[in-house]
Amino acid sequence: MQRGERTITLDILKKSLMDAPVIKKGKYFYVVHPITDGIPEIKPELLNEIIGEMQKRVERCGRIEKIVTIESMGIPLATALSIRLNIPFVIIRKRRYGLNNERIVKQKTGYSKSNLYINGLKKGDNIIIVDDILSTGGTLSSVISELKKIGVNINGVFIVVNKGNALETIRDKFKVKIDTIVNIDIVKGKVYIKNI
Repeated sequence: MQRGERTITLDILKKSLMDAPVIKKGKYFYVVHPITDGIPEIKPELLNEIIGEMQKRVERCGRIEKIVTIESMGIPLATALSIRLNIPFVIIRKRRYGLNNERIVKQKTGYSKSNLYINGLKKGDNIIIVDDILSTGGTLSSVISELKKIGVNINGVFIVVNKGNALETIRDKFKVKIDTIVNIDIVKGKVYIKNI
């Protein structure tokens, strides 16, 4: 640790998760949290703590040309990380633009189905993927599958919150490194932190 550098303990993230409300949508338990939903607000100290931890992990990935994120809650993470690392970022959008080489991603989550659209990536790009939460893995699996078809090099996937059992399945299927900051579960309607 260098002089003046503070140790990040992730206490703000831990407390915010423990205080987060959990709602049920069908069979799916949904954690309402500033980083995953922007509700009630994303406080700078929470975002700074998370991005500081993520930056340390990303810097071990070698050469990265672009940060890729998925609309919408990955955007604050990619923005802050882009500024810190001075690397541009690409947003996989929910809206079709009809640009040349636009790719369609058919996604299915625990509670919805829709299309996503990829622009701004080409074969050989060295990228990382940054996102807020991994639950069922439907979105991430669909995105990685399409990115592999494009031929980008995925140097790592960085997720703030892992909730569920999809991580190992996706890692094994696509042979990508997936790094999560915190792993949680829902126990009796509350967030339980398994590890951080």
